[in-house]
Amino acid sequence: MEYEIVIGLEVHSELSTKSKIFCSCTTEFGGEVNTHTCPICTGMPGVLPVLNKKVVEYAVKAGLASNCKIAEYSKQDRKNYFYPDLPKAYQISQYDLPLCYEGYIDIEVDDVQKRIGITRIHIEEDAGKLMHDEWETGSLVDYNRGGVPLIEIVSEPDLRSAQEVKAYLENLKAILEYINVSDCKMQEGSLRADVNLSVRPKGQKEFGTRTEMKNLNSFKAIIRAIEGESARQIEVIKSGGVIVQETRRWDDNKGVSYAMRSKEEAHDYRYFPDPDLMPIVVDEKWKEEIKNSLPELPEARKKRYISEFSLPHYDASILTSSKVLADFFEEAVAKSKNAKAVSNWIMGDLLRILKEKEMEIEEIPFPADYLAKLIELIEKGIISGTIAKKVFVQMFDERKDPGVIVKEKGLEVISDESAISGIILKVLENNPKSIEDYKNGKEKAFGFLVGQVMRETKGKADPKIINKLLKTELDK
Repeated sequence: MEYEIVIGLEVHSELSTKSKIFCSCTTEFGGEVNTHTCPICTGMPGVLPVLNKKVVEYAVKAGLASNCKIAEYSKQDRKNYFYPDLPKAYQISQYDLPLCYEGYIDIEVDDVQKRIGITRIHIEEDAGKLMHDEWETGSLVDYNRGGVPLIEIVSEPDLRSAQEVKAYLENLKAILEYINVSDCKMQEGSLRADVNLSVRPKGQKEFGTRTEMKNLNSFKAIIRAIEGESARQIEVIKSGGVIVQETRRWDDNKGVSYAMRSKEEAHDYRYFPDPDLMPIVVDEKWKEEIKNSLPELPEARKKRYISEFSLPHYDASILTSSKVLADFFEEAVAKSKNAKAVSNWIMGDLLRILKEKEMEIEEIPFPADYLAKLIELIEKGIISGTIAKKVFVQMFDERKDPGVIVKEKGLEVISDESAISGIILKVLENNPKSIEDYKNGKEKAFGFLVGQVMRETKGKADPKIINKLLKTELDK
């Protein structure tokens, strides 16, 4: 029997406000443990929270950018549970009246477009961070993160594969970066996902029993978790077992998940309106102001790249998938005026080296104008394309201006025809068989001889001059 995977995501994104959601403590990442705290965010008795207006603005911005309806009236609720990383023993969140609802994000996988529904986006406070020692003798708590504002973006169970999940998260991450409400640094916990997953026989309408895997903070871990958990559930069902609704923890190092606790339902949290906080009212005027502040979003930017720069759909999709990458591309194009060349360098050498070095796009080590200068050096005939690739690697590794690299290494193209002629005669003398093959109509022989001349000049000779002089000699 074939099985279908059904996935819904709860994505938590830390907002880029300067201060926390209910107090004036900094949201800056890091710092000495328990130094970004105060009586409010550590839940001391008798303190009162005050809602940060910027949090509401950013949440509405995220809702509008993901095609959500915005609630004119919403409220905040207490979600009661005891964990040591929540000193109040409750989290201030939103239950039945979220700020944003009924949105969607479009994705594309294997040239097939699909619309993924967004159930809701609500605001809440983050919890602290538990730090376990390696000998499992105890745990400590750092409350610096406690009270950092979050939006939780809850999708409909519309996703059917790890590939669709990856496409959805990439699009969502790009939107949040473009509208500048979150830095989305997954390695710092700014963007993380809970994966609700079940399996069912293909063709069955009813959902299976789902499990939830908490706090996955890399695309790689999310994909591996989906593949691992779906395989586990199918195996349990095939062997006659029953899936238990529970929260599970994914161990990416071991490639397995294990049960943490039974999955809570809304009634387990005993939600009730927070009596210390006023309702949130977003009137039409404020909503329009926020809407008008939205920048060009990834999908619109992609369409513009296709029409304005005549880029292929695939290239435009990759370039606009990250705001950092798209900004880098446009800055380089503004300087070089050659969009296709810039795209080719980014899509080829830049992304390849970043992948090889396991670096993020945010870690591109040189400014965009260096790439523009490199393209200009090629177009002016100062260096060849072969040499340019070597210069690019050195530019990446040493963060050095390509013009400086070319001068220091003496990499300028050899355009002296007499010097190139001498090298061509030497190559022809050493390759009589290739001359014979060329005379017999084998065009590959010509390419081989060009390559030998380039090799002798270490890639510095002008290819156009080589081709002209070599043909002249062979035709004699």
